[in-house]
Formats: sequence, C-alpha cells, structure tokens
Amino acid sequence: MLSRKSFMISSCLAIATLLLAPSFACVAQKKAVGLQLYSLRVDLPKDLKGTIEKVGKAGFSQVETYGFSIKDQFWGLTPIEFKKLLAANGLTAVSNHFSLGSYLSDGNTSELKASIAAAKVLGSKYVTIPYLDQSIRKTAADYKKIAAKINVAAKMCKDAGLRLAYHNHDFEFEKFGETTGYQILLNETDKNLVDFELDLYWVARSGNDPLKLFKQNPGRFTMWHVKDMDKTNPELNAEVGTGSIDWKPIFAAAKLSGMKYFFVEHETNYKPNPIESVAASCDYIKKNIL
Repeated sequence: MLSRKSFMISSCLAIATLLLAPSFACVAQKKAVGLQLYSLRVDLPKDLKGTIEKVGKAGFSQVETYGFSIKDQFWGLTPIEFKKLLAANGLTAVSNHFSLGSYLSDGNTSELKASIAAAKVLGSKYVTIPYLDQSIRKTAADYKKIAAKINVAAKMCKDAGLRLAYHNHDFEFEKFGETTGYQILLNETDKNLVDFELDLYWVARSGNDPLKLFKQNPGRFTMWHVKDMDKTNPELNAEVGTGSIDWKPIFAAAKLSGMKYFFVEHETNYKPNPIESVAASCDYIKKNIL
C-alpha cells in the first residue's frame, strides 16, 4: 500500500513528465541540423556514395537536395535509390531545391510535376524554388506574375501532400519604388499555401535585418539557410561562428519566424575544405546555439 505522501509525490512526478514532454520533443526537433547539399557540389558528382557517407558522419541528420533533373535524376540515381542511400547514412531529405525555371517563365508544368513526384518518393516536406532567372524579374509587375504562378504551383504541391517554399538571394531586396521584389512575393502569395526559406546570409548581405522580417511576417519563414559572412570580405562565406552574423538572437526568434527546419550552407571560401567546413558549422551550432 502506498502512503498518501508517496501517492502524491508519484502523481506530481507523472503530471510533470506529461507537461514537460512536449517541450523536450520541441528541443529535440530543433537539434536536427540539416545540410544544403549544394555546399558539396564539387564532390557529389565525383563520389556520390562516399560524399553522402561523410555528410552522415559529420553530424547532420537532414539534407536539402539540389541538382535534380528529369534526365539524370539525382546524379544518376532514381529518387527511390537516392532515398535508400540517404537512409543508409541516417539522413532524410526534408526539402529539395528544384529548378522550376521553365514553369516560372512559360508555364510549362512538366518540370514541376516531375519535381513533385520526386519529392513524394523521397518522403520530403517541401518543394523549394531556389532562384529566379534575371529575365523574368525586371519589374514589380514581373514579381506579381511570379507570385501568381507560385500560388498555382503551391496548390499543386498541397494536393500532393507537400508544401512549396521560396528561397531568396539578395536581388529580391532591390527597390521598386516604395517596395521590393521580396515584399511583393510575401504580399502576393497565399499564406496558407506558400512558405519562405530565408537565406540569412543573403538577408545580411543585402543590408536587411532578419528579426525585422520575422516581426513583419510572423510564421512565414519555416526554413532557414544558415551560413556566416566573412568579417573582412562580405562576398565570402565563413564557417558558422567565425563570421560577422550574430546567430543567437536569430535562433532565439525561431518561434516568431515559424522555423521548422534549417540547413547549413557554405558556397565559398572553405577552410580547409567543403566537408570539414560544413562539419565545423554543424558542430558550432550544436554546441553553442541549440
């Protein structure tokens, strides 16, 4: 027989466990560090299997793909073969950068449909637009046309059980009168359908404040690209924690942003080499930010 005191203590501990469980789950989710595979674009085509193995060993558990084509798929592997390779190394493809240039320029949906199909096979959450060709983004009216096409594509993604996201560089922040291309995309796309993947390096490089964007557009930035800016030359990347971007207040505002996933990315100025640079960023984030 339990004493009344023992019963009360046991009950309180049980209740506390239930109350704390969601918080622990949230923390665990945020400790999943992803990698945009474009960081390793030189190595992947030469040794796909070996490079993916290194990604798993470097401490990443999620990836964002790039480079898919209808002809070559993922460097010669079908989506199902590529998914098996990722799984063998403890990785999942949460998001994919698909080149949707033909759809955004002339409305041809074949590339978009193939991308959606590949994402479904991979078990991904997102189809992400990585870039806009300069020829289709010259005016504010162009950005409004792009936003309309993004809404249509996002509906197709939703029907397939996916989300569509848009990834920025710095050109979106160029002014068109009192607005910018980025603000047009935020305003003209359906909040219920379209998410944004905020590349924090390009936001800083363009002279904008990510915290201000979070406050103005809460919940819309469900994914981030995390790459640091070299302290002496802003045109170059740096391993996270060695550059000029203050990461702690940005991560502290993750809930306001709506961030669910983030991906380390490194494109230039590797020290000493691509895989060791992204591994150093991953290690810093786990030890000093999360």
